[in-house]
Amino acid sequence: MNRPERFRPPSVDEILRSGEGALAIARHGRAETTQAVRQVLERMRQSGTSPSVSADAVARMALDLLEARERPSQRPVINLTGTVLHTNLGRALLAEEAIQAVVTAMRAPTNLEYEIKAGQRGERDAHVRDLIRELTGAEDAVLVNNNAAAVLLVLNTFAKDREAIVSRGELIEIGGAFRMPDIMARAGAILREVGTTNRTHLRDYAEAIGAETGLLLKVHTSNYVVQGFTAEVEPPELAKLARTHGVPFVDDLGSGTLIDFARWGLRHEKTVQDALKGGADLVTFSGDKLLGGPQAGIVAGRKDLIAKLAKNPLKRALRLDKLRLAALEATLRLYRDPDRLAERLPTLRLFTRKAAELHALAEKLRPALAATLGAGWSVETVDCASQIGSGALPLETLPSTGLAIKPVGKASGGAVEALAAAFRTVPVPVIGRIAQGTLIFDLRCLEDEALFAAQLATLKPGGGDGLA
Repeated sequence: MNRPERFRPPSVDEILRSGEGALAIARHGRAETTQAVRQVLERMRQSGTSPSVSADAVARMALDLLEARERPSQRPVINLTGTVLHTNLGRALLAEEAIQAVVTAMRAPTNLEYEIKAGQRGERDAHVRDLIRELTGAEDAVLVNNNAAAVLLVLNTFAKDREAIVSRGELIEIGGAFRMPDIMARAGAILREVGTTNRTHLRDYAEAIGAETGLLLKVHTSNYVVQGFTAEVEPPELAKLARTHGVPFVDDLGSGTLIDFARWGLRHEKTVQDALKGGADLVTFSGDKLLGGPQAGIVAGRKDLIAKLAKNPLKRALRLDKLRLAALEATLRLYRDPDRLAERLPTLRLFTRKAAELHALAEKLRPALAATLGAGWSVETVDCASQIGSGALPLETLPSTGLAIKPVGKASGGAVEALAAAFRTVPVPVIGRIAQGTLIFDLRCLEDEALFAAQLATLKPGGGDGLA
């Protein structure tokens, strides 16, 4: 009876002295490489690997292990989902001016909280406060790390242990199951619902106001629309009611925009300027959605109320760091030149891409994609509708063009799922969407067509006849 040969690998020292071992040491250091080599040898020993294995082969496996370990967890992807401001994919892309501002701020100390002229401590929000005033007409502004934080700060400052009056139809739930009532509770505010889900009248607010009222709050229903038999109170009416009773009126815009999208053929969305002109004492909005900047929460409005927000101890816990402040400042500066904004701000550039341009792109890419997938797959150019995303303009869609991929013959959902998974394994993962047994690549957000085409050669088997 023949016994299996015992596993006799090269020694660790021999592996480290091999060509591949030297390369691994040069890239990752001796200690890390030695540890990786031992891990590889142990795995080989447990899996019953062939008794004859070269030092270079083991070193190469160790190097692959080290390279995989060093790969950043957060990686670039190609967004072909059809959702421009995709929360799971990082929302707004920064303009080049904002990217350069961040890089500059990273490389050296900055005057983040230092007044150079006076030679004394300064305030970090001052770097963007004047820009926000200029662009919105607000008396003052304060910055925090996102819009939920902005609402939290406002509620905690003006309605802690007091009532915040809001329409029942505006008690929204945003991404990640964060609900407006929960935010109110964490802020220490007492929720006072008025009206019904579909209809709220001015008298509902008026009857609710009392000695315990801290503020009136209007919340933009960012990610849904109630239609049919509905009624809501317009902001100017709420502002007048709030002034009569001496309480602040807060208009939470959610996404928030500084410019009327109607000039580019999109549906009008209430701007921050509109909200302030409509009588809001404070307006809260995001930096990384329609604004097209970094994640940030902005509160703009009356100077006396902003001063109280700035003094709240929560403000320090929610403040922006120097990198996002630098990016936000650079982004806001672009709004000074609205005629070139669509060219320089990626979010707006993607919103305004022409249908003819996208159709031509699809026709250009389709032959190469079809050739890669083979005869077992059908690849067609199709019309589709992109979404704004991140709860902004929930009913607004953008006419777009995509590539629809599905198996030839009998439909196979498993094959389509496997193909989608295969596209996620290429060096820069390609993320599409599956609808009715078809993998759809909406091309609105594809600006680097050369990268997409080059990666087709790296596509690995993912199911379906003809996929090589």
